[in-house]
Amino acid sequence: MALFILRRIAIMLFTSLCLTFVVFFLTNLYPNLEKMAKTQGNFRMNDEAVLSFLENRGYLLPLPVKYGEWLGVYPGYVIEGSDGEIRGRCFNSDQIPSESPRYCGILQGYWGYSTRFKSDVLGIVTTRLGLTGILMFWVMALMVPSALIIGILAGMREGSRTDRSLSTFSIVTTATPEYVSGVILIAVFASSAFGLKWFKGTATAAMENPNLENFFLPVVTIAIYGMGYIARMTRASMAEVMTAQYIRTARLKGVSFPNIVLKHALRNALIAPFTVIMLQFPWLLNGVVIVETLFNYKGFGWALVQAAGNNDIELLLGVSVVSVFVVLVTQLISDIGYVYLNPRISVN
Repeated sequence: MALFILRRIAIMLFTSLCLTFVVFFLTNLYPNLEKMAKTQGNFRMNDEAVLSFLENRGYLLPLPVKYGEWLGVYPGYVIEGSDGEIRGRCFNSDQIPSESPRYCGILQGYWGYSTRFKSDVLGIVTTRLGLTGILMFWVMALMVPSALIIGILAGMREGSRTDRSLSTFSIVTTATPEYVSGVILIAVFASSAFGLKWFKGTATAAMENPNLENFFLPVVTIAIYGMGYIARMTRASMAEVMTAQYIRTARLKGVSFPNIVLKHALRNALIAPFTVIMLQFPWLLNGVVIVETLFNYKGFGWALVQAAGNNDIELLLGVSVVSVFVVLVTQLISDIGYVYLNPRISVN
């Protein structure tokens, strides 16, 4: 197991380097750099002014050099601009270049400076990720148990009326996008259109004081959409296990149906849903963009939208690092979880 984990960590590091390089390459294409220069400078800048702006700030250096600076394995640039000002990646205008560090990248804890929020990227990502983490916790707490119960009840007796009803509900929830269900929930429970207006709070207020009144609608909106997929996978896995030979043998021996489900079928039926559940974490991290924008909840997805809409390259790169890390870690956890759910699965 230890060798397997070490091997997977090595693969994770290589994969993260490849993925972050692809994102770095796409964000540093010249059209994106030109938009960024005009956003920070002046939209009326001509081509020569754009080139001067980018050259003075190290954006026109070779791509491998820039990527190495961003990682922190290559010394940061020091450029004397056409205006006579000395600029560098590792120091500000009020610092002395000779006293500043030579390396300043991801490995040194410097994630860049956000042009949209006028702050360090690491602080922004940490704050927004914490807000989305609270949202993800309550979504998973509601979504996973509900989906598993629906899938198990539907798969215990395949083809029954309960199975058809719950399967239909799962398909409807999966087929309904978050922006549709979110608008419907707002119209029904938070507006005076239907005379209910049960939830008067806003998701913005939930950033400081999450409670039932201001956090219920965004949590339910996300949970409903993800619930159907997990329930359908659980139902298919449970239905397959219930037709296995050892289940038939247990029935012939007179074991009660609840004991068959809980002691024999449930553990094997959870292997496939476990993978789907682990995949919900990266989906929630980046898939909540619509919901956070709809409810104005300023979390990780909201920061991603702001970075993309304002050509904030450094923040986009910081968001990509977190996204890649979460995806790879959840995959590692899901692989390790296979062994505990089914010891017959080999990790060699």
